Amino acid sequence: MSNATTPIHAVLFDLDGTLLDTAPDLVLALNNLLKCHNRPSVEFEKLRNLSSQGSVALTRYGFPDVTNDEQFELLRQQFLQHYADSICVDTRLFDQMETLLQTIEEQKIPWGIVTNKPGELTQSLLDKLSLSSRPSCIVSGDTLTVRKPHPEPLLLASKTIQLSPHHTIYIGDDPRDIYAGNSAGMYTCVARYGYIEPDIDTDQWGADFTINSPLELLNHIQLSTPINEVGT
Repeated sequence: MSNATTPIHAVLFDLDGTLLDTAPDLVLALNNLLKCHNRPSVEFEKLRNLSSQGSVALTRYGFPDVTNDEQFELLRQQFLQHYADSICVDTRLFDQMETLLQTIEEQKIPWGIVTNKPGELTQSLLDKLSLSSRPSCIVSGDTLTVRKPHPEPLLLASKTIQLSPHHTIYIGDDPRDIYAGNSAGMYTCVARYGYIEPDIDTDQWGADFTINSPLELLNHIQLSTPINEVGT
């Protein structure tokens, strides 16, 4: 892929760990659940990079000794309720993300969200952050009967935006994101600033490129206005 010449007509984001820094509230929800069960809390830094893996991974971390499926599912549902109750205490867009969104919006490049997060939680979070009206599409974990790493959610997003997946880029911070994007025939980008352990070799994921901050994405998109003139 050649920098600044890629024919990208649409941008799709994973939600947790890519578009939004949701880890503080996800960790808060788990610690609230642990407190309810008289278990010690977990330090934020131990859980931050687990946040992209969702409710199963977080609940499993907090309750590794619970092996009964029904008991575990009950705990997971309790975790989701705690999260719903505190879904936007400290969650925010990642640094530089608002500037990136404004720039691609000014360039008339549609953007959307494809996440494995349940739709009710996704919508609630976007509403609280006043973001609901800005994406051209929102595909959540329960929009279809399949979720990432299946490519179908990404293909649905592409169909909704009415732009070819071959001219769309999907950005995520988990191998599932890159696998799904590649399978959908999209360009793929690793959000290295997201919830990724420092020693993980993301080059093995098979993405087209990696960015260390949101604004680096602009180096890989052909803009009608040169990057150094955007916002001037």
